[in-house]
Amino acid sequence: MLSPFAVQNAKAQNNEYKLSDGNGLHLIVTTGGSKLWRLRYRFGGKQKMLSLGAFPEISLATARTRRDDARKLIANGLDPSTQRKEDKAKSKIVAANTFGLIAKEQLEKLREEGKAPTTLEKNRWICEDLARDLTDRPITEITPAEILAILRKVEKSGRKETARRMRGAIGRIFRYAIITLRATTDPTFALKRALTKPVVTHRAAITDEVKLGALLSSIDEYDGWPTIRSALQFLTLTMARPSEVRFMRKSEINFIKATWNVPERVRDALLM
Repeated sequence: MLSPFAVQNAKAQNNEYKLSDGNGLHLIVTTGGSKLWRLRYRFGGKQKMLSLGAFPEISLATARTRRDDARKLIANGLDPSTQRKEDKAKSKIVAANTFGLIAKEQLEKLREEGKAPTTLEKNRWICEDLARDLTDRPITEITPAEILAILRKVEKSGRKETARRMRGAIGRIFRYAIITLRATTDPTFALKRALTKPVVTHRAAITDEVKLGALLSSIDEYDGWPTIRSALQFLTLTMARPSEVRFMRKSEINFIKATWNVPERVRDALLM
């Protein structure tokens, strides 16, 4: 058997040579001085060779562990070389199926189903902006703890309802991954009651036609700031939110087509 000292001090010679450690494991020392771990084994009646890495990145102890792992596979009727190729292929598939990639696919599916632009924008904002820490993570490796940490961050910022909607949006992406055979579980299911339920504050509303008429008349008769009267009239005609009107800019209005394009910055502020 080899010793760490013998491996460390093996020098290059005119010809490539090998140092044996036993049970098929040996170290090849090239003429250039590289030291390569190799495992010679038999499978299916054929002599085969498996690369286990290079020294010093792979130590003697690690090389022995890899040898023992390979021999266990052989004992279970599996070819280590074939198993390595399959593992590499699976790793590539897992790395390619990231949360961000699947989120975009799911968003495109919603678009093809004719979902409203506001719905698409909310989903995009939640999954691409708020959950950006998950974007490059393989979806099968994401844990409930990771998602909860992101949700807690949003919740602690005071956006409790946004955190609840975010959990649902992330869950829909996982369920889409499940039906497309790229995930097996939805980690958001375990977080169903983990967030604080927001206290709903109902806004004052006029439901009586007479009172509504009186309000509209009051707006028309208002003799204060003209901009305030115009804003109130605009709210009445469009049923927009006060924040949308307050942040409105003249450049957003197309007077010829009589349209108003609410910019993304305002939509994001409202969603927050």
